[in-house]
Amino acid sequence: MGIEVFFEDILRARETLRNVSLITPVKTNAELDAMASATVFLKCETAQRTGSFKFRGAYVATAQIKRREVSQTVVTISSGNHGQGLALAAKLLGLSAHVVIPKPYISQKQRAIVQHGAHVILADDRASAAQALQEILERESAWPIHAFNDSQVIAGQGTIMLEMLQQISNLDAVLAPVGGGGLLSGLCVAAHHLNPRLALYACEPLGAADAAESIRQNIIVPMTNPQTLADGLRTSLGSRTLPILKRHLANVFLVSEEEILTAIRFSQEILKLEIEPSSAVAVAPLLRRESALVGQRIGVVLTGGNVDMGSFWHSTPRA
Repeated sequence: MGIEVFFEDILRARETLRNVSLITPVKTNAELDAMASATVFLKCETAQRTGSFKFRGAYVATAQIKRREVSQTVVTISSGNHGQGLALAAKLLGLSAHVVIPKPYISQKQRAIVQHGAHVILADDRASAAQALQEILERESAWPIHAFNDSQVIAGQGTIMLEMLQQISNLDAVLAPVGGGGLLSGLCVAAHHLNPRLALYACEPLGAADAAESIRQNIIVPMTNPQTLADGLRTSLGSRTLPILKRHLANVFLVSEEEILTAIRFSQEILKLEIEPSSAVAVAPLLRRESALVGQRIGVVLTGGNVDMGSFWHSTPRA
């Protein structure tokens, strides 16, 4: 499996996902446009199966394992949405899935992984999770599917851009959150094949700003102590994703925790959408009227909606 991801890989991923994943809706809102001084289109992956874009990549990667007949069992380390996506993908394809969940994790996401039929192994930290993964690989002759540093996963996430460019005309820019970079890598490869002038922006919490630093230094900067509500963005870039993002991204917008909470509340109260903190990171630059976006036609990928909305409101006053 090569490190490079090509546009043809994304086209194949689209065929794999045909009649399996959902073509998610695009939503607009006049109040958001006014706040941003831009025309904004929200690509609602919150409406995807398992409530997150992660299902796309997980299914494409699992389907390849099924076709190649290399294993009847897939395994991953995930505290949330990738684990849910992999669990459902394996169930649909008749394979067995094991998901190692390191602390801290959101109990709602853990329950969903179990409900989709995966075997769940809880681990105290990332190091013990890696050890548990290795044991499963050996014991079950399992095949690992990484949450983002996998070319098939990246290709699956890139299908979002194919849909967006069919649903929305004349886009100037696209915003998406960045954690490990699998989503944005797929978006970049698809976008710049079809429209080299489209500007892609990564959005990242200030308390977990490793991607911005990794891109600046052109080396993977480890995420040792992330301090952010955005649980899906607490990881570092991967060996496959860093070179793609370095080559394609226009910039990285850094977002404070207060801005994340403000964006969640705006989405809930004004947009009538429940989004995860990781999704809110991509809304925040619009609410602060980021100068590079003013007057533009902007696509925003709302990555997921699997969140206990009551779990963190106590941490911030009402707007």
